Amino acid sequence: MQATPTPVRPRRAERIMRVVNRDPRTAPHRTRNDALLAVATAALATAIALVGSNGPRPDALGWTLLLAAHAPLAWRRRSPLPVLLAVVAGVVPYHALDNDHAAPVPVTMVALYTVAGTGTARRTLLTGATALGVTLITNALTNPDGVLEVLRISGWVIAVLFCGMSARYYRQYVAAIVERAERAERTREEEARRRVAEERLRIARDLHDLLAHTITLIGVQTSVAAHVLAADPDRLDRAAVAKALDDIAETCRSARGELRTTLEVLRENGVPDPRGPLPGLHGLPDLAETARVTGAEVELSVGAGEVPPAVGAAAYRIVQEALTNAVRHGGRDGRKVGVRVRVHEEHGALRVTVTDDGGGPPARANPRVGEGAGAGPPGFGLVGMRERARSAGGTLEAGPRNDEGEGFEVRAVLPTEVGR
Repeated sequence: MQATPTPVRPRRAERIMRVVNRDPRTAPHRTRNDALLAVATAALATAIALVGSNGPRPDALGWTLLLAAHAPLAWRRRSPLPVLLAVVAGVVPYHALDNDHAAPVPVTMVALYTVAGTGTARRTLLTGATALGVTLITNALTNPDGVLEVLRISGWVIAVLFCGMSARYYRQYVAAIVERAERAERTREEEARRRVAEERLRIARDLHDLLAHTITLIGVQTSVAAHVLAADPDRLDRAAVAKALDDIAETCRSARGELRTTLEVLRENGVPDPRGPLPGLHGLPDLAETARVTGAEVELSVGAGEVPPAVGAAAYRIVQEALTNAVRHGGRDGRKVGVRVRVHEEHGALRVTVTDDGGGPPARANPRVGEGAGAGPPGFGLVGMRERARSAGGTLEAGPRNDEGEGFEVRAVLPTEVGR
């Protein structure tokens, strides 16, 4: 039985920093916590007033005003400025009655800190100026000779407002860092998804190019063998049958080897590609010879020198797919299909043209049909060729040679200067 892993609790310092960095206006249970803070602050004010070290002990009205000034603290983070005004409305008459002047200091400082920690800098400055003005007016009415007391209270007011503003700016700084980190993480995830999608598309193209070409060749070669067997059973051409079967076996071996190396790439992570360099222009004669084995008449003309590997691989795959489609759909009435392949470099681009004289249906011009409309469901041949061309920065056009749909032509332009 597998043991359930015990969740790791964050350390005390981490929990404290989370509380400090959290926006006080969105903190959970803020009303309950503020109510508890109001009770604790009222208890502290009561203790200070009972000691009576900074003025006479409050009377019944003084106690009422003092305790009533603490009640709004329960909503200090929901409505900071109205709470401050409500506190001032209770504290000012309390001081005017010449009660103990130290008792209301904690509730006043908490209200000022809340305004500075949740509001804008302009609102904090206006609040500070108003608080200092009220302090000066109240002290002038109750204690005209207490200049030092005014300076001490003003210093505390400025210090509390400064601490509140500093805490707010610190939280904004931390939030900006977290947002940048999250944005970078999202960017990395999107890049990873994009690379996965590109790799899946590349694998799909490779498998399509391999399997479609191989299956087409096997199908044509099997048809040749079947035709030889059924044409004249009494005069069976055993050599022709044996050659057709040998061609099928060789095609299967070649496809099996390439498929194995492709699967090895998919199974292994972080290892070099064992397939070696991708096929390029040097592989075009082999493609033409393979198509000739199936009965097609292929004319190949290559007039290009050294090209970038990506351009050469794209040209190879485009010619491979075009020959596959021509062999599969080009011939009719037992006539051999003629295919002309021309690859030449001109004005900084590799131009690939594959033309056949077959009689495929007009629906082959449909850009979503790569294997012909008359041979089953729509395929991805032309789509794959266009993607191959785009991967090398080029373009591809394909369609019937005339309005009757006789013959088909594929034209691709692949720039060579960019990839050098």
